[in-house]
Amino acid sequence: QVQLVESGGGLVQAGDSLRLSCAASGRTISTYSMGWFRQAPGKEREFVAAINLTGSSTYYSDSVKDRFAISRDNTKNTVSLQMNSLKPEDTATYYCAAEYLVPRNFRSPHEYAYWGQGTQVTVSS
Repeated sequence: QVQLVESGGGLVQAGDSLRLSCAASGRTISTYSMGWFRQAPGKEREFVAAINLTGSSTYYSDSVKDRFAISRDNTKNTVSLQMNSLKPEDTATYYCAAEYLVPRNFRSPHEYAYWGQGTQVTVSS
């Protein structure tokens, strides 16, 4: 199994940037597709970004495309989410997720077997 720990969340102002990190242990992430999801209070968990095994393909929700960038470093067993031009509506708990090899649907949280505990991102207006 793979264990995931997120870090990098915090309180920022609209327009600021944050970089979230996800550190994996237990297994090398080179055989896992990775994703970032978020959940705001009272809302369902939603897809943010995902990246394939090698990093050659990335996927984004329409709401973060052109503002967020997902990347991975398989040598360091980490995945990152660079978040720029943050908006108040980006406020949520952000979760890192992993699925062995390739999920049937990168955008569905139900396709990921492993999850971190989450890190809070709060964007003030």
